[in-house]
Order: sequence, then structure tokens, then C-alpha cells
Amino acid sequence: MEHLKAMIRHVPDFPKPGILFYDITPLLRDPAGLRESIDGLAKPFRDQRIDVVVAIESRGFILGAAVADRLGVGFVPVRKPGKLPARTLQQSYDLEYGSDALEIHQDAITPGQRVLIVDDLLATGGTARAALDLVRKTGGEVAGLAFLVELQFLDGRTKLGDVPLFVALQYAS
Repeated sequence: MEHLKAMIRHVPDFPKPGILFYDITPLLRDPAGLRESIDGLAKPFRDQRIDVVVAIESRGFILGAAVADRLGVGFVPVRKPGKLPARTLQQSYDLEYGSDALEIHQDAITPGQRVLIVDDLLATGGTARAALDLVRKTGGEVAGLAFLVELQFLDGRTKLGDVPLFVALQYAS
């Protein structure tokens, strides 16, 4: 899947000065690249018992819903505060350019369900850790995490503990 890196655009100083943004929208626009990305994220988990895919707003929704479809399971969104209509659980987190929070519906996951968390990017690990904590608050069991891109130099995987982790594309620097 390394050839997919050529379709990821690097945007300096977005969303703030000093941040290099890895824009996956050109990859998503390419039918073959999109298909290969989704198949690649789903493949390591096909033979595992996954009950539901949780994905993180917003680009994670694109990949997560498609991975859920490939695995034949349901999809649960994790969103920014105030975006979900029913009762929610909330988890705050830090990211490389500030802080934020995520929410999940309290009844989105049945206790004991095995959950795969999907997102587009693993950077500092704050967002993924918040999603992992939210799933655990619902009583769900995190069976794995899958990311399209990992920025290894930000060492985000250290915040995720010993949960099985799959990354399609890694950037060392």
C-alpha cells in the first residue's frame, strides 16, 4: 500500500502555523486508491469477531463506515460535543495544536461487544485514546484500532496501550 502515499497531499501551516497537514482527500477521490485503502484497513480484522466499528469525526467516518460494510457489522460515530441527539458520554483529550472532546451515545455499544476503532490518522494519539476510553465507558471491548496513516515521529501509539493496532501507511519523519 506504500504507493498510496503519492496520493496524500502535504499542506504546510494547516490548520495552524507550524502544523504539516496530511490531506487524504486526493486519495479518497481516486476509486482504486479508496478501494485499496478500505480493503487494507478491513483485511487484518476479517477473521476476528468484530461486532461494530467505531469511527472518529470526520474523516474517520468515511473510512469507518466502509470498513464496517466490508466486515458486515454496524457503525457507531464518535463526534464532537453537541452533535449527537441522545444521551452521551464525553471524553476530553489533547492534540498537537490544542484540546477538544469527543462524545458517543451512551447506548451505542452493548456491554461486551467487540469494537474496532477506525480513523484516518494517528498523530499524538489523543483522539484515538479518547475514543478508546469512550468505548470502554460503554462496556465495549476494544478488539483493535486501524488507521490509514501514522505519523510515527509523534509517537501516538504509546498512548494506546496493548490494543492490537494496524496502520496502512507510516511516515517516520
